Formats: sequence, structure tokens, C-alpha cells
Amino acid sequence: MSAGTVIIAGAGQSGAQAAVSLRQEGFEGRIVLIGDEPSLPYQRPPLSKAYLAGKVEEPGLLLRAEKVYADQRVELMLGQRIEAIDRANHSIRLASGATIEYSHLVLALGARNRPLPVAGAELKGVCYLRTLAEARSLRERLGSISRAVVVGGGFIGLEFAAAARAQGIEVTVVEAAARPMSRVLSEQMSAYLSAKHEANGVRIVVNRAVCRLLGENGQLSGVELDDGTVLDADVAVIGIGVLPNVELAEAAGLAVNNGIVVDDHLLTSDPAISAIGDCAAFPSSFAGGMIRLESVQNAVDQGRLVAARLGGKPAPYASVPWFWSEQYDVRLQMAGITSSHNQAVVRGSAQENAWSVFCFRDGVFLGAESVNRSPDHLAVRKLLGAGIAITPEQAADPDYDLKQAAAAAGK
Repeated sequence: MSAGTVIIAGAGQSGAQAAVSLRQEGFEGRIVLIGDEPSLPYQRPPLSKAYLAGKVEEPGLLLRAEKVYADQRVELMLGQRIEAIDRANHSIRLASGATIEYSHLVLALGARNRPLPVAGAELKGVCYLRTLAEARSLRERLGSISRAVVVGGGFIGLEFAAAARAQGIEVTVVEAAARPMSRVLSEQMSAYLSAKHEANGVRIVVNRAVCRLLGENGQLSGVELDDGTVLDADVAVIGIGVLPNVELAEAAGLAVNNGIVVDDHLLTSDPAISAIGDCAAFPSSFAGGMIRLESVQNAVDQGRLVAARLGGKPAPYASVPWFWSEQYDVRLQMAGITSSHNQAVVRGSAQENAWSVFCFRDGVFLGAESVNRSPDHLAVRKLLGAGIAITPEQAADPDYDLKQAAAAAGK
């Protein structure tokens, strides 16, 4: 495909990457990048880290300067919402009523915050942290509050907790499960991060659900738990997951199942429509089935892969999943999909804040979680990418040279 019109619905990390990569792949047709937020495409990870801490300002969040899009002849339509997809006529309709025809449509629609379904959720001081506007509002509040409650012990919530504690704010994290990050981290790593937060003054409450948000004159004043406990709060940050934006695809008759269903080339059942990034459910050998991932790596790699396919270089999506988080003096890096593991092997020293947890299921290597041990993380990514497994015994052996094994895998 060397000409025609490619419409990219969604101006997040994956959509912006697809637009720029299309030009790099030699596509000469029209590229239209449509986003419902008014700002230029920006990075989301720093919102709960450096931006919230005041270390990065908004211009530093931009993925690319506006001139780059102009130079690449990418038409930006920001602050625009797509209302419908007309598959029969290969067109989309905007909320303004305008229609645009496409040769190929890329759905990079992302995801949205999962709302907390309790009374009081509309109170001032109830915050979410996913978009730039939400992060900006929350950052403006931090200088005038003394107590915050985080609902949900996932990465966004814990990253906020670390940033808030650095500013002297009293923080309580409420997690419905038995431990924070129970769906994504090993017990060892979860316990380590919990201890790190508690050592920095964060109170963590587990096995408790929020049943009501309390307020006075429209302003949040407290968070009531299901055991009757009331936590005083000036701000409640809700981080209980996201919902993929699939409504447009579903209304257009595309398959949806915890995301817009695509094949290993990221194509939907309609050969003129692809889906990428946080909204796409795709087959993964690392997950052993269909999965939807929320990560920069996945967004960028999928944007590049679709651009290459449209440029005449089709290939199945087989990128190694990896993730990261920064909290206090901890840089946590994860590679692989380890949620189903039933055996964990530790390398290094948690006491020295430099260690890794290698995860296995019935002896099969799934991936690893590393704290301040980037060489381990990079080696695991190479091993997983080459399909080379290591054994629990090798992982447990401090003399086993991971770097050498990874170097051999790259040959």
C-alpha cells in the first residue's frame, strides 16, 4: 500500500508512532491522526512520576514537536471525537458531522479509567490519573493538601503515593486484594515494594474495599471502608484499572473481547481495519493466548508493525513484553508475562536494593522482575526474544552468567 488515506483513530503513543513510522516505511498517501484530547501526543508514564513530582513540565512530555508532524505530512485533528465507523463506505464520521474516507483505518483508541462505583464519586477531590488534564489538576492540588487516600494498589496508585510522600503528604493505600499488585507481581516483589512504601511512611490497608466517599459542601472529606473505618482525606486518587475503548469497534460489528480482537498481524476481521495499543486484544506466545497489554513498549512496537505492514513488509507481532516503574530509589523493570507463575527464584540481594525474581511455571521460564539490576532485565529480554529458556537451577546459581547466555542467544 503506497497511496490512499490512512486514518489513525487515537493520538496516543501507538497512534503517533504509527503515523510517523508510516512515512519512514515509504507511505506517500494521506495520513490523518485524530485525537479527542486537545494537546499534541504526549507520554503517559511520566504523569505519575516525574511530572507529578515537578521534575518535568508539560513541554517535556511531548512525544514529538508539532513541526515533526508537519514535516512528515501528518494531518493532526486534535480535540476531535469520532462518532461512527462506516465500514461499507470506508469512512468515519466525526462529532462535528464531517466524514473522512479511508483506505485503511488504524484503531489506536486506548483505554479510560475504570470508575469507582460508589456514592460520593462525584465529589471535588476525587481524582484519576491517566490523562494530562487529570495529572495537571492533581499536581495543582498537591501543594494545598495534607492527606491523600489511594484506592487501588497498582502501579499508578503506588507511583502517586511515592510522589505524594516526597512532598510530605500523608498517604494511605487501600487495596481490595491480599497484597498490592497481586495480579502482576510475584509475592516476593510485592512484599518488597510494600515494605519500601511503609518505610517511607505510607500506610497500606489490604483486603478492604471502599464502600462510600464522604464529603462536606461538595468537597471530599473521607473514605469509608467496608468494615466501617473512615479515612480522612483531602484527595482520593482512584486507580482500580482501565476499560479499553472498544465501543466504536463494537458498534461497527468488529469482534470485541476485553479489547478489539486482532490476529497476529494486528488486523481485525475487516482487512481494512487494524487495532493497536491499549485497546487491542492480540494472540501472544508469551501469554499463551489472547492478551491486552498497557505498556509503552507494546504501543510503540505495534505502531511500527502496522506501519511496516501497510508499507509492504508484513510480519507477525512477536515483541517481548516489558514494563517498568519508578518509586523512591527503586527502578523496577519487568520482562515477559509472569502472572501465571508457580515458582520464583531470587538472584541478588533485596537488602541491597539490587535483585531479581525469575518466574517459572512448572519449570518453564516466563520472565523476570528486576530492581536496580538492568543487566538482568536486558539479558532476560534477549533470552525471551530468542526463545531460549533457562532452568530454575540456572537462575538460582549466582555463577550462571546471564549476560553470556544472552549474548549467545543473539548470535
